[in-house]
Amino acid sequence: MEITNVHDFKHNNEEEFIKIQEKLKERIELTNKINFNNIKTYAGVDLAYWEEKGEPFGVCSIIVIDANTKEVIEKVYSFGKIEVPYVAGFLAFRELPLIIEAAKKLTIEPDVFLFDGNGYLHYNHMGVATHASFFLNKPTIGIGKSYLKIKKVEFEMPENEEGAFTHIVIDEVIYGRAVRTLKNVKPIFLSCGNYIDLETSYKILMSLVNKDSKLPIPVRLADLETHILRKRLRSE
Repeated sequence: MEITNVHDFKHNNEEEFIKIQEKLKERIELTNKINFNNIKTYAGVDLAYWEEKGEPFGVCSIIVIDANTKEVIEKVYSFGKIEVPYVAGFLAFRELPLIIEAAKKLTIEPDVFLFDGNGYLHYNHMGVATHASFFLNKPTIGIGKSYLKIKKVEFEMPENEEGAFTHIVIDEVIYGRAVRTLKNVKPIFLSCGNYIDLETSYKILMSLVNKDSKLPIPVRLADLETHILRKRLRSE
């Protein structure tokens, strides 16, 4: 896994961010670069934030699991001051430096990365799962816990059955799916990141959900780990 250097985002403005997104958007490939049956490892990626003396800090956790046993086989993290302010639609620029720093520490090369965040389901199809793919050079999937409303389009609630889903269609384009991974839980919002199609993304998602959570295992574990790390780092 060759990781290229991340842009020095802190010196860019929104106009430059849009230009970067537009340029990268042309390179999105929503086709499989991996066979589902050959996947051996998955990685979950999540970030958590806090403030120290009015300054924002963040920690990124990447948890790698074995595709068959679902056991954790590697954990890495990175943390530091956040240099890019939060602006809706440009979250990836804020998170990527820590994501790339953590990914460089991996000794195991994950076959697929799943992000706690959106991918193609984004104003410009450039959520963090999609944007990160250009640095990770691996298939990526976005898992949104809340719905990002685009062009005032609401999603249709899936039936209350495990695995039920509805497509999120905006301007006749499928951006992703609202998926009820377990019965009697709220849906999550699935979208491709890059180098993978939506049906395979859905198949992967459902293969990684158990009764413990509506979230796929590696994303849930990364989410839990960021909270543990944040508590520890804040007390140091």
